Amino acid sequence: MAKKSFLDRISDLTKIAHRANFSSVDKHIANLNFETRFSEMVTTRYTCNSFIDRKINPSKIEKILKVARIAPSQGDCPSVHVWAVTSDEALARMREVNPFSGAPAVFMVGCDRAKAWVRKFDNKSSADTDAAVVSMHILLEASDLGLGTVWLSEFDPAKVAELFPETAGYEIAALLAVGYPDPNEEPGVLVNAHKPVEDFATVL
Repeated sequence: MAKKSFLDRISDLTKIAHRANFSSVDKHIANLNFETRFSEMVTTRYTCNSFIDRKINPSKIEKILKVARIAPSQGDCPSVHVWAVTSDEALARMREVNPFSGAPAVFMVGCDRAKAWVRKFDNKSSADTDAAVVSMHILLEASDLGLGTVWLSEFDPAKVAELFPETAGYEIAALLAVGYPDPNEEPGVLVNAHKPVEDFATVL
């Protein structure tokens, strides 16, 4: 049986809760086999810098896009669009934007500031935040599907606009390379270099 994605498992919980009119809901939930817990997934995910030469099944691309689509946005404004770059022709164009080696898919996350929610007190647009939340949904769902990911920060927006006219009207906020990780690659040293919680956060 194929492994269910994080979103599919959450859906199973919802269905159980909706069907149950008895006190044993917790027992039924406990019996579900969760192969990957969210906390384990986010703590073991790392920036993957090397991929094997293997295409991603279109069903996995579709699952990633479905999860990205339900990401929350400020003001519930549809300001974000995602392009999944998977064809050989589109990947060749992408290598001119960022010559990242080996990734069989790159997700471009764009935002339309004209459609984004704006905070009235200081006219702060939610476009960047909305795009970041969608990007994290993509990264985490890809990880849950056994794929490696890396957020590509270095790119020329003008080059993207030139090579990908499909993105007209959107500001590309993120390029996310996704693929099957090279088993010989060791996670980078920064994987455990986060600040202690007491330095990172303050509880008031």
